[in-house]
Amino acid sequence: MHEVAQSPWVAFAYLVAGVCFILALRGLSHPATSRRGNRLGMAGMAIAVVTTLVTHVPVIVDVLPPGAVGLDDWAKPRVDWVPVVEILAAIALGAVIGLTTARRIAMTAMPQLVAAFHSLVGLAAVLVGVAAFLNPAAFGIADIVTPMIGQPFAVIHQVSRIELILGVAIGAITFSGSVIAFLKLNSTMSGSPILLPQRHAINLGMALAIAFFAYGFYATQSPLDFWLVTAFAFIIGFLLIVPIGGADMPVVVSMLNSYSGWAAAAMGFTLGNTAMIVTGALVGSSGAILSYIMCRAMNRSFISVIAGGFGAVAGGGAGGEAIDRPWKRGSAEDAAFLMKEAGQVVIVPGYGMAVAQAQHVLREMADKLKEHGVRVKYAIHPVAGRMPGHMNVLLAEANVPYDDVFELEDINADFAQTDVAFVIGANDVTNPAAKTDKSSPIYGMPVLDVEKAGTVLFIKRSMGGVGYAGVDNELFYRDNTMMLLADAKKMVEEIVKALG
Repeated sequence: MHEVAQSPWVAFAYLVAGVCFILALRGLSHPATSRRGNRLGMAGMAIAVVTTLVTHVPVIVDVLPPGAVGLDDWAKPRVDWVPVVEILAAIALGAVIGLTTARRIAMTAMPQLVAAFHSLVGLAAVLVGVAAFLNPAAFGIADIVTPMIGQPFAVIHQVSRIELILGVAIGAITFSGSVIAFLKLNSTMSGSPILLPQRHAINLGMALAIAFFAYGFYATQSPLDFWLVTAFAFIIGFLLIVPIGGADMPVVVSMLNSYSGWAAAAMGFTLGNTAMIVTGALVGSSGAILSYIMCRAMNRSFISVIAGGFGAVAGGGAGGEAIDRPWKRGSAEDAAFLMKEAGQVVIVPGYGMAVAQAQHVLREMADKLKEHGVRVKYAIHPVAGRMPGHMNVLLAEANVPYDDVFELEDINADFAQTDVAFVIGANDVTNPAAKTDKSSPIYGMPVLDVEKAGTVLFIKRSMGGVGYAGVDNELFYRDNTMMLLADAKKMVEEIVKALG
């Protein structure tokens, strides 16, 4: 292999890529700059990939035959194009799959797509680790020892053993955990917690086993220890995510994102790739910070997120069934009249809006209300939808003014002075039971105080279903709540017509 990793130009290229990644994260922190952030991230990744390929081009140096004269051209290095073509073909195939997926995927399926991508990052880390373990000399992480008797063998550097086993373990946990998250988000598996008997004891035992065999690999380079760590890491990733319920899934997606970053960083050390280390560290730390922020927003323990099963409780609230109590039904005309006469309307979007793709007609409704002199605001819960920022992205797609969009802590005090709260498909994040029912799976999670508004208009397909957390919303049965039962997009279109 021909490598010029010590070249100042290579170091400079990786530095530029790292700066692009940092600026990308900065840009993604606000919808107004998110497009620029995405472009900077793409540019940084392009620079890193091209630099890595160029610095690892295989070169062949032909050996001159003994006694050869006048054959100097034979000794000139030349590129081995076979692996280069194979790498470029793999990149092209991946690009086609990625572009096709990006063009076809619906915004409602974005959370499970993100979980699937995390699983691929974890699996890639495991495969790189396995390749490095099987042929460490090719990765430059081992010394070849030739004994007096027997075949030469590779002794992996001890620091490389630490990097290798950490990368494989974190990657395996990320892969299996992300697969379960994908299945839950995709409704292939029930979103309800699956509680195994003695699950905490099992998880602790698995963690201790991983630590024990990881030390064994570090001390002896034992193949058995390596494969046992890999197997147990796959299993514990499954066990950590299965007990987590749907209400806490956005935090799971964020935490798995962090895991994928740390797995990539560990493999970056194994490969000696600066860009991979920087990128993985950025993803890992930003994902962990986001998870911490979301845990605070949901009144969850950050440590319990890492331990797994933090959203799992036995029983809970309504037991997953709608409450049979009196409720009031309204029409599009009723909703239009109430909002037209209001001084302030606060719109609360949720996953139901995403499913119906109602964000564009919702913005049209808001524009109509503004024409009638009504103040319109949007209230966003940190975990509305099924991944962080889900609602913000949808509203930005519909060109909703950023100044009209408020987070929970900035908008909650306004509900007491709000004439109409217009809830479109948001269930768990508006459920007052989170503040009063200690048996509820969402108890302790800060929610939007929509019940304090003069009137609550709640769009829902039917009264038979429950939210993603599996509990009914007692807000439906309040005296100041009017239920608008219909497809979200169709109902908002009818309200727009009624507004004139």
